[in-house]
Amino acid sequence: MTKKWVYMFHEGNAGMKNLLGGKGAGLSEMTNAGLPVPPGFTITTEACNAYYASGKKFPEGMWEQVLAAMKEVEKATGKKFGDPKNPLLVSVRSGARVSMPGMMDTVLNLGLNPDTVQGLIALTRNERFAYDAYRRFIQMFGRIVMGIDGRKFEEKLEEIKHKYEAQLDTDLDAEAMKEVVAEFKKLYKQEIGEEFPTDPYKQLELAIGAVFGSWMGKRAVDYRNFYKLPHDWGTAVNVVTMVFGNMGDDSGTGVAFTRNPATGEKVLYGEYLQNAQGEDVVAGIRTPKKIAQLAQDMPEVYQQFAEVAEKLERHYRDMQDMEFTVERGKLWMLQTRAGKRTAAAAVKIAVDMVREGLITKEEALLRVEPTQVNQLLLPRFDVKAKEEAEKNGRLLAKGLNASPGAAYGFAAFDADTAEEWGKQGKRVILVRPETSPDDVHGMLASRGILTQRGGATSHAAVVARGLGLPCVAGCEAIRVDEDAKQFTVNGKVIREGDVISIDGGTGEVFEGQVQTIDANFADEKDLATLLEWADEVRRLGVWANADYPRDARRAREFGATGIGLCRTEHMFFEADRLPIVQKMILAESEEERQKYLDQLLPVQRGDFEGIFQAMDGYPVIIRLIDPPLHEFLPSYEGLLRDVTRLQMARHKPELLELEKASREDEELLEEVKKAGNGDLAKGIQAVLPEKTKMLQAVEKMREMNPMLGLRGIRLGITFPGITKMQVRAIFEAACNMAKQGVVVKPEVMIPLTGHYNELKVVREMLEPIAKQVMEEKGVHVEYKFGTMIEIPRAALTAGEIAQYAEFFSFGTNDLTQTTFGYSRDDAEGKFLLKYVEDKILPENPFQVLDRPGVGRLINIAVTEGRQTRPELEVGICGEHGGDPSSIEFCHGAGLNYVSCSPFRVPVARLAAAQAALKEKMNVERDR
Repeated sequence: MTKKWVYMFHEGNAGMKNLLGGKGAGLSEMTNAGLPVPPGFTITTEACNAYYASGKKFPEGMWEQVLAAMKEVEKATGKKFGDPKNPLLVSVRSGARVSMPGMMDTVLNLGLNPDTVQGLIALTRNERFAYDAYRRFIQMFGRIVMGIDGRKFEEKLEEIKHKYEAQLDTDLDAEAMKEVVAEFKKLYKQEIGEEFPTDPYKQLELAIGAVFGSWMGKRAVDYRNFYKLPHDWGTAVNVVTMVFGNMGDDSGTGVAFTRNPATGEKVLYGEYLQNAQGEDVVAGIRTPKKIAQLAQDMPEVYQQFAEVAEKLERHYRDMQDMEFTVERGKLWMLQTRAGKRTAAAAVKIAVDMVREGLITKEEALLRVEPTQVNQLLLPRFDVKAKEEAEKNGRLLAKGLNASPGAAYGFAAFDADTAEEWGKQGKRVILVRPETSPDDVHGMLASRGILTQRGGATSHAAVVARGLGLPCVAGCEAIRVDEDAKQFTVNGKVIREGDVISIDGGTGEVFEGQVQTIDANFADEKDLATLLEWADEVRRLGVWANADYPRDARRAREFGATGIGLCRTEHMFFEADRLPIVQKMILAESEEERQKYLDQLLPVQRGDFEGIFQAMDGYPVIIRLIDPPLHEFLPSYEGLLRDVTRLQMARHKPELLELEKASREDEELLEEVKKAGNGDLAKGIQAVLPEKTKMLQAVEKMREMNPMLGLRGIRLGITFPGITKMQVRAIFEAACNMAKQGVVVKPEVMIPLTGHYNELKVVREMLEPIAKQVMEEKGVHVEYKFGTMIEIPRAALTAGEIAQYAEFFSFGTNDLTQTTFGYSRDDAEGKFLLKYVEDKILPENPFQVLDRPGVGRLINIAVTEGRQTRPELEVGICGEHGGDPSSIEFCHGAGLNYVSCSPFRVPVARLAAAQAALKEKMNVERDR
């Protein structure tokens, strides 16, 4: 039996969207609801896939079913396809299962030829209208079906308009339109080498093939790639009886939404044109009128349309995007589908529809994308301003979308300049080859960050997300010249002080200013309501990564109920502490090292007191020092350069002034002058020994692969004084705040455990300090010791490790690196994006959790860890904690919480609720 490829509109319904496409399902649903829909049929998405599978040939039986369907349409309309006296004309439209506006093709007025155009004239008594329809058909068929450059048709039309001194197409009379038709036919023959087809069935066959072909057209493929839509869905083809909006002033065409798609306001929103066809509204050839004007121009039609709109919205229980045509005072509905909307509109519509009783709270939560919440809370480019910038060729490059949001500002090429300009109130975009902890002060003063190298979990990206700053990382199309303070891209030079704009959500970099729109969480009342509903249904806790009290306070404002990661080493990079840290590292004896640790103790204690106070009543996980010690010292290459220059200048100090090839040379000169009170020779004598000692220390600490070297728990075992000081600081702070009435819940996280004996040694060394401090203070606080699971061996031996850990926190950034064997910065800068583009990997695993590999390790660790310790607390603190797909996985894996940067807390709250609702729906479906 031949497969069914074609469905009449009355045979389908809204639930057949995957088979009939959104447009076909909508037309079927409206037909069955008794709304005024022109007769027609839909060729299925399965037929499209079969078309490609058979080498771009119609599948067996499809064309015969199309011919039979055309007979039914003829019967319904009383017209006949190709009949010179009473011709049936049709449109051939695309229609995927989700809206892809403007990405695929449509052909109108199909069925016209020299004979049927005369029949159309006789029926309508409107020669101009008939030839206008004919020229539109030739133009669309030539451009869409046969691939003729559309500008060539426009040029011919403009020539004739100029000849007749016509401003608009509508100013051309019937004779002029005949001339347009003749010229278009000549152009078609010149381009294709044959006459324009006159057989209506041949026209139909070619048009259906062209719509199928548009599914794999570049713009459609690019659109699906951007929105991560599958390429094997296929498009349906809708063949619909033509109704004409260009038959005079009692006719028209338009597009409208049941609510404002920009704001969500409950008001009919849209545009229409009198005496026009659908493409006129889209093409912008004439200025459309607001839909409200239809109430004055055609009051009865407007009233009917408003009733239909209300009926459709209540039927679909969602905001609708509708296309309509008015033919000689009669309303025809050509499409209805769920309308595309802004983030602000999505939230408002969802909340309003709950209040109106149209949908439930649970449905509202599933209507809003987590990414839309993110857009609401971050500055974003004004859509029109961005489109204008693209049109004017100001798009410079595209890098990795490392931290969302948009910003514009003056390009600054070093952190000091950024800080200085920031203090002056200037908007700054910090541009660096890559950032390091030394750049943090400049990042804090900037509106956004652009780096040539680095990835989604690079220093720049992680810090930017924590600060809520937009960041474009790994933008390898640009070449940053730090000394010249400029970058070049595609022949353009952007110098320090030039204005640039970046979109951290898309990775785009623009020349000049692109206007942004700011957001304020406190003002988003509807969002607050939606997130309260999310908190009612989610099982996962949502915590935040916060290194400073200000971050903790912000996280709590956004709804975080704990701190899942407080990185203590970030505190060491503060300007007033770094010199002490460096002296501690360079100490030549344990007594000397302890002296500097004693100086750091009150500083760390103060940091922790601020965070405990900000998170009163909630748990705070504090990670002990993780990075290798050399990261707190100047770079080896920089020190070697300085020492070499100083040695060369010992006998000729003036060389320091004569040979200044870089910013670093100028900084060295200033340092020497300061040390010698202006005397270069004395300054060299003072600085050279210090630099030499530092160089020797750094050289001694250098490692071939620092990520796998002396860091984390290994550092705590080798240099126990550091972690002992940190634990004392944590518990002194906790006890001090407890005495002030603050409810503190410290959790000490020991990083990079690989073997349970490591954790056993460290916990047995540190926990007595915690108990000793509580005894000294006369206060007992609730606490836990746990570890970070970030290397595969820890996950695979979690049952053993859980003997000594009261909680696990998955550091998925490093766990992803060690599982894949990727260096994240090198991978994202060199090959990882290509892997994603070429479908070698489905996603960037540093942005979306790799479920088969990393996810499997997490599942093993959770299962085996809880076999040993059933009450084991388990969470995730990598940046995956703010990714909706990864959050869904964490929910399914039975984690207690996810932790992410403060600005992604609202996103995580909604994503966690959606994960719970989807699980509930799956359970109910499987019953």
